[in-house]
Amino acid sequence: MADHLEASVTLPSDSASVAAARTYVVGTLTEWGLPAGADLSDTVRLIVSELATNAVQHTFGQSPTFTVDLALDRDERLRVGVTDSHPRFPKRLPAAVQQDNGRGMVIIRWLTAECGGRLRVRPTREGGKTVSIELPWTPPGRPAVAEPATAVGGAAGEQKPSR
Repeated sequence: MADHLEASVTLPSDSASVAAARTYVVGTLTEWGLPAGADLSDTVRLIVSELATNAVQHTFGQSPTFTVDLALDRDERLRVGVTDSHPRFPKRLPAAVQQDNGRGMVIIRWLTAECGGRLRVRPTREGGKTVSIELPWTPPGRPAVAEPATAVGGAAGEQKPSR
């Protein structure tokens, strides 16, 4: 496989685009050698679903589109980001047990940490933000490389160093 692969799609900030984002990501991962239904594929699919939902629901009409970017570096690290044009960063709020919504970032943080990855929130030059995850690339048939988990707690965008 190539040293670096990239894929990107820009979608309207509409609820139907969440399913389109999931489909696009799973299709791209399949093209890159990760079968649909593999654990990593399912994890990334759920993370993208949550990130895309946030981009649609929490931009309050100020972001007419959102972009999903994927990158695979040296067959080792998968990066997935969702960019919108709303400047507000996700807030670090604990989800109440009875709460029907507001759990997206909690789910994303947990899944990312569980996979030994990291979560980042960064401003864009245009005034929006990109929420991205980076995970070890472990297609079926390739042994997973044990890596120390990077803590993903703290304030939005804050990372705690590993080791």
